[in-house]
Amino acid sequence: MSAARPTKSVSRATPLTGQHAHEIQAFGSIVAMPLALASETRRESATNLNQVLADTITLRDLYKKHHWQVSGPTFYQLHLLFDKHFTEQNELVDLIGERIMLLGGVSVAMSADVAEVTLIPRPPKGREEVPVQISRLLNAHEIILNEARTMARQAAVDGDDGTNDLLVSNVIRTNELQVWFVAEHAVDGPLVRSDGSSGEDPSLDEK
Repeated sequence: MSAARPTKSVSRATPLTGQHAHEIQAFGSIVAMPLALASETRRESATNLNQVLADTITLRDLYKKHHWQVSGPTFYQLHLLFDKHFTEQNELVDLIGERIMLLGGVSVAMSADVAEVTLIPRPPKGREEVPVQISRLLNAHEIILNEARTMARQAAVDGDDGTNDLLVSNVIRTNELQVWFVAEHAVDGPLVRSDGSSGEDPSLDEK
């Protein structure tokens, strides 16, 4: 007895796998969007935002690497802080990527493509000491803040208020706050005993 043929309804419900086709939009191109913004303005903003996006993805992943690999007396605090900052950077990644698409561009997305574009130096695969981890993070933040400020000013000149607002209100403010929290862990202070070897306040010594 031959097997019954699938009904028409079953055929329509069967997933169509293994499909291939040409891209519907090339990376670096801009499609028309009714945003009351010139195409060249949208193109420049999308290009700039893709650089910020690549660097933000890299910083996000750097935070997760350090979250897993941090060690030492401040392990617990930094383990939690790094993961909190990872989550906040991940939110920025989504905001930036969607803004690029909204402008009619194409967001950089895959890790191999990000690695080709990012300006943030690549860390080693192995573990590093906490001071080195912190230095890497602060350097990455500074790279992003420098480019975000430049690009925000350009967006303002071009009349792209949405991109300017994203860069100032989200990217710059988030990175500035994270720099503060991370940088304070690099202050050369004692963990247990104060700097005064006698335990007395040197400012109280008689002249």
